[in-house]
Amino acid sequence: MVFKTLIDVDSLPALLGGPDIYMVDCRFDLMNPEAGRRAYLEAHIPGARYADLNRDLSAPATPGTGRHPLPPAEVFAARVSALGIGNHTQVVAYDDANSSFAARLWWMLRWLGHDAVAVLDGGFKAWTAAGGAREAGEVAPAAEQFTARIRAESVVSTGEVERALRDGTALLVDARAAERFAGTVEPIDPVAGHVPGAVNHPFSVNLAADGRFLPTSTLEQRWRERLAGASPEQLIAMCGSGVTACHHLLSLEAAGLPGGRLYAGSWSEWISDPRRPVARG
Repeated sequence: MVFKTLIDVDSLPALLGGPDIYMVDCRFDLMNPEAGRRAYLEAHIPGARYADLNRDLSAPATPGTGRHPLPPAEVFAARVSALGIGNHTQVVAYDDANSSFAARLWWMLRWLGHDAVAVLDGGFKAWTAAGGAREAGEVAPAAEQFTARIRAESVVSTGEVERALRDGTALLVDARAAERFAGTVEPIDPVAGHVPGAVNHPFSVNLAADGRFLPTSTLEQRWRERLAGASPEQLIAMCGSGVTACHHLLSLEAAGLPGGRLYAGSWSEWISDPRRPVARG
């Protein structure tokens, strides 16, 4: 069985140790970038390798980009090979932050054309609460050969967002918390507010109180209400830097509503040019 969206903690043990299963620990803290790797070294799911948001899942930020720009697809494909992921590998990603960082890896592998990737529902917290096995230290990957089949249409640029909003051909959905969207608080970026024409749908609404994703029927209902007659293909997901927006694209896929696209630069790229308009409230 190939897992393409989510996998629960009860289904994972049967896969661990298999020749074509690859666990990736994506734990990260935006305010303390080294904390995720330290937590990984202290304890992780057996066999898991570590992927760092800044080093592995982003390119260096430059003037005019967001905080976590996508690396060139061929560069990320080479990194995937170095991590030990092949084209026939079932990847399972997890974190301890409501699956927000694991969803970034999920989306990036899908961007490269790799469908056999899933996020551990509930993450490391659910795994440990269920008494799942853990180990400490580094797991050194054995390099594989990964060949990308890039889905260039799954990501949109700032210019494409501007045109889509002007033409009324897209629904731009911002995954940040309501107060950041409104501009009443901004703990990370130098400008508060949102892209004019965007709508707010915090990524937390995809989750139950225990950090697991809501049932697929509930996700579908909530997304159809948000789409309000638009097709999933019209949806462009954004957030602060293109990370938690991937959580929306994962939840849409889990709800049977594929086709949404990622504004990878997101708010932090939008505000890099002071001529772009900003809305508040």
